[in-house]
Amino acid sequence: MAVADNNIMQGAGGRLALLRRAEPVAIPVLALVAGLGVFGLFLLTQGRSPLAFMAYVWQGGFGSAFSWQNTLSRAAPLLMAALCVALPARLGLVVIGGEGAIVLGGVAAGALALPLAAAPGAAAVPLMALAAMVTGGLWIGAAGALRHYRGVNETISSLLLSYIAIALMNHLVEGPLRDPASLNKPSTAPLAEALHIGDLPGMTVHWGLAFGILACLLSWVLVEWTTWGFAARIAGGNVRAAQVQGLPVGRLMVGFSALGGAFAGLAGYFEVAAVHGSANASLAAGYGYTGILIAFLARHNALAIIPVAILLAGFDASSGLVQRRMDLPDATMQVLQGIVFMAILMSDAAYGRLPFLKAKG
Repeated sequence: MAVADNNIMQGAGGRLALLRRAEPVAIPVLALVAGLGVFGLFLLTQGRSPLAFMAYVWQGGFGSAFSWQNTLSRAAPLLMAALCVALPARLGLVVIGGEGAIVLGGVAAGALALPLAAAPGAAAVPLMALAAMVTGGLWIGAAGALRHYRGVNETISSLLLSYIAIALMNHLVEGPLRDPASLNKPSTAPLAEALHIGDLPGMTVHWGLAFGILACLLSWVLVEWTTWGFAARIAGGNVRAAQVQGLPVGRLMVGFSALGGAFAGLAGYFEVAAVHGSANASLAAGYGYTGILIAFLARHNALAIIPVAILLAGFDASSGLVQRRMDLPDATMQVLQGIVFMAILMSDAAYGRLPFLKAKG
């Protein structure tokens, strides 16, 4: 009888452990489905078919080899922008200023390209990437420092820093760094041919995708398998307890924020070196804001960011086809992102409360 009771307890314990593992995946997926459902109702009010919308999204984002390569190219900056949110979030910080780190990283790379135009690519390319990462890291690291040392809300400060960064970029590319030859679209001087970043072998997707995936893998190892990541998770769960235990909470906040900003700055570098060929206003493409949605959908898990970023990049890649075929305005995808983001935020209330994710007994 005791053996049977023990088996029942082990079975219940195993089921509870399985449900605990399933909940962080099931709830974001349900929130995404709910968001798509609400967006479907929105389409119906516009006289459009939700099923036709999804069919065009599939066709434009994942339906062919060309669609896939277009999707993966757009996923590259999203991977690194999402890390700018996810890494500070492990310490309980809500940093939403990745857009600023992206544009300033791109400007730093574009500005450095001019004095390095005659340098060998093998030396100049790493320097440009490093300049972009340092610039992004300092920008977002400042938000972490303000939070810890002065008690400034990091959400507000990072958002304001993002606006400042975009204004600073516009000032620089239209003023001191402007190439006189860029008449209709103010830009820095075009990068020398040796400073351009090419595509991955056999694909029309630039190397930013590989570096974005590598950044996610390294971030996951940092958080899950290192003492710094363990300390960050403790501080994120309870700052007071972490301080009592003597953990360097301040350095963790600044360090993880700076690392996230460095990845966002690297995204800006690839936008300049692999996409635009110079720094200009196109750097402010909204990748930083989409990265917020991706990080929340992935529950700030660096590994989960990879498939989520590809999914949302597919939505973005299909937007042109959807708008043409369904005669929808440009802001349609932004409406979808806003609805999904609201669904994700509201889903936080569902943790531990969904009946089918509770152990019976």
